[in-house]
Amino acid sequence: MKVEPVPLFVSRREIFLFVLALMLLFAVSLGMEYRRYVALTAFDSAVVEATVIDQYPGEKDGRKYTMLRLRSEDGFTFFMADSQRLRDLRGYRVAADVDTSESDFLSFLRGSYFRGFLRSVGRKKLFRYRVKDLIAGQHAQRWAGELYAALFTATPVPRAMRERLSALGVSHLLAISGFHIGLLSLMLFAVVRIPYRWMQSRFFPWRHGRRDLFAAVAVLLLMYVLFVGMSPSVLRSYAMLLAGFFFYDRGIRVVSFASLAVTAAVLLVLWPRLLWSLGFWLSVGGVFFIFLFLRLYAFGKKSVQFVALHVWIYLTMLPWSLWIFGTFSLLHPLSIFWTMLFFLFYPLELGLHLLGAGGLPDGLIAPLLSTVVPAKNVAMPAGIPVALSVLGLLQLVFEPVKRLFLYLSAAVLVGAVYQIT
Repeated sequence: MKVEPVPLFVSRREIFLFVLALMLLFAVSLGMEYRRYVALTAFDSAVVEATVIDQYPGEKDGRKYTMLRLRSEDGFTFFMADSQRLRDLRGYRVAADVDTSESDFLSFLRGSYFRGFLRSVGRKKLFRYRVKDLIAGQHAQRWAGELYAALFTATPVPRAMRERLSALGVSHLLAISGFHIGLLSLMLFAVVRIPYRWMQSRFFPWRHGRRDLFAAVAVLLLMYVLFVGMSPSVLRSYAMLLAGFFFYDRGIRVVSFASLAVTAAVLLVLWPRLLWSLGFWLSVGGVFFIFLFLRLYAFGKKSVQFVALHVWIYLTMLPWSLWIFGTFSLLHPLSIFWTMLFFLFYPLELGLHLLGAGGLPDGLIAPLLSTVVPAKNVAMPAGIPVALSVLGLLQLVFEPVKRLFLYLSAAVLVGAVYQIT
């Protein structure tokens, strides 16, 4: 007899108590953030120890400057313009003297811009950026080094490459999220399982193998999450992984909107800054549409399900992508194909880089990135992605809405193609 999973909440009382606990925790988290804000703005200026995440040159009214994106030790991300033309400082610890006289608590939470200058620069790059340099050293061309470094270490790519990847519709493949964490967890599980099974059969046959294996994988993944800097999308993905196993181990339904909502809510409560994180909301939205697909559609063959899921995700996320980024090209729909290939590409490239031979497939990728992509900006009113998301929810209640939703999502793609041709 098949045992059906139980729902996450079985009564309104449980929901009420959970929401009450979240509200109390949110008040505590917000209070801690406010204390950090008060400490930062106690005087008109402050010296902040931070890491340079990204930098790029800028010019205004004929004056050139360097824009820096920095992250402090407690996770506060901010921008600062330095009047000097600086060398590449990405990955270095710096001491920044910033003017905090015009800062407010809201801008502190969502990421402030400060006027200021650098007092000092550390001598050594952080470990993650030294690994980035090792990865880049396996490639003869700079673009390849930047590409793979971003793929494995979550370091930003140059603006020109970012725009090209956006035009091709493959930016999500570089932004480490649930896609990458899921693949890594499967690979780690396969690697750890072999020695564990051998040791279990000889030394501790009474142990719960599945729990031990997941605990080992979770610890290894946590090390990786800390290594790449706990970006919002990575944090959400790792939390969903932990929550998924916890629910599965206790017979609670894993693929449910309740589990997604609970995980997202807990993260927002613990890290209020995520409220203003675009990467976090795109990551949550992607999982939402995956769950929606699994609830609404079922195909006999797994291969058909695999292809249909990727087409669905592309069509449902396209309106949000166009509204946020606004860049589209005729090659953009091919990202469906590239995303499906990524399941083979990612493990292969990871293995080659571990062996020091990561540059071998560069010749296959070079034509794709060197192709001239006539990308254009596409107008996408905010109401369209919002309306489609509401229709997506209505599909759960009204069967006829399913077809209307697909037609309208396809119409967005057709409209985007029409605007650039």
